[in-house]
Amino acid sequence: MTKLPETGSVIDGFRLGEMIHAGSMATIFRLTGDEGPLPLVMKIPRLGPGERAVNVIGFEVCRTVLGAVAQSRHHPTLVAYGDVETTPYLVMEHIDGVRLDDWLGRAPMPPEEIARLGTAMALALSDLHRQDVVHLDLKPTNVLFRSNGEAVLIDFGLAHHGHFPDLLAEELRIPLGNWVYMAPEQVLGVRCDPRSDIFALGGILYELATGRLPFGHPATVAELKRRFYRDPVPPRTLVPSTPPWLQEIVLRCLEVDARDRYASAREIALALSTPAEIPLTERGSRERRAGLPTLARRRIRAARFSPAPCPPLSTEPQVMRVVAVAISPREGNEALRVALRDAARSAIAADPGCRIACITVVPPAATLSGVGEENSATGRHINRLIELRGWAKPLELPEERVTYHVLESDKPGAALVDYVRMNDVAHIVIGAPSASTLPRRFGGAGAQVVGSAPCTVTVVRPRSEG
Repeated sequence: MTKLPETGSVIDGFRLGEMIHAGSMATIFRLTGDEGPLPLVMKIPRLGPGERAVNVIGFEVCRTVLGAVAQSRHHPTLVAYGDVETTPYLVMEHIDGVRLDDWLGRAPMPPEEIARLGTAMALALSDLHRQDVVHLDLKPTNVLFRSNGEAVLIDFGLAHHGHFPDLLAEELRIPLGNWVYMAPEQVLGVRCDPRSDIFALGGILYELATGRLPFGHPATVAELKRRFYRDPVPPRTLVPSTPPWLQEIVLRCLEVDARDRYASAREIALALSTPAEIPLTERGSRERRAGLPTLARRRIRAARFSPAPCPPLSTEPQVMRVVAVAISPREGNEALRVALRDAARSAIAADPGCRIACITVVPPAATLSGVGEENSATGRHINRLIELRGWAKPLELPEERVTYHVLESDKPGAALVDYVRMNDVAHIVIGAPSASTLPRRFGGAGAQVVGSAPCTVTVVRPRSEG
């Protein structure tokens, strides 16, 4: 779907009503019936020329996470969805509430009001975290408040579920999320720590208390990394009426090392609901940022910063050995496709509980003209996903045991080796170059994978060429 549908359009029996939100990754429509608006919305990913391939991955992530979590008042209920290959959409519960960003114009807000809103957000995060889900894109536009004061978290396109493969982490190597509220460990690619959401919550509380952002609007990765060593101006310096207990909570949430933050969102909810019982430290009385000598020492330490280990999951997921199969994009050698599939079957027979990761590597999106579906980042990404799924279909694996990855790189061999290293791949299968039909993208990749991949490597060729 490359053209944005209009109000009145019918998609798989759902009639679109008013467009209620247009974001960078998706557009949301209210659904209507014969009697008027329904208590449902449809989220449609933004695809087509000029759009990013991450929109496709984010759609898959959102569908997986919302489909896996238990029904709750703290997130929308997923009702139906369309496949990304044909008609991608998510039909969800319509949340009748007020967005948090609608309140920001009132900042600085009274401490009691901040505590009420913060408690509701912390409880919503706690509900999510106990199901081993980290939101990773907490920001005012992604928080709604029901009429009874309960907070609802929306937009799970960048989330991480501890029981499912992290498609975003496996394919991308850039800081994902809103840079304004992003935790330091997220900047380094860590996506499994619930305390990252606690950092973002601290940023939101800071904004509600002061009317300012704790780290401004970073425009480059270098600016984003300043939060590794540059502490925010203490809220009491900006708003002297800020009580010490509120500053204590905010600055503890914004600690660089996740181990120095609150251990759980429920702890924050308890602290905000019982401010008189909060033990105060130097944070609560701090009046200025760190001086130059301290700042210099922090910058030196920041260069060696190592994120804290992610906390253990509440329930232990099944650990699957990963077997990667590298398939050249638009591979036309059917005999080689069959040989790769036979090798995958052998790997499955040796380890019936393994996960098959189907991978292809395409040139960077910057090289595309943007003209036509195949030359748009999202169109090309979807087409390659269709090819990978078509290749894997005869394996007849359940959905949780096969994943599909379209990597962008002008060096296929290096991209495959990087994927193997970053995702603990135990075994990779790749086709050998054929004298008659040399795969255009993977021509020299096999030798690099064989020489550098830290895992078992199987190189296959069609039987007729053996």
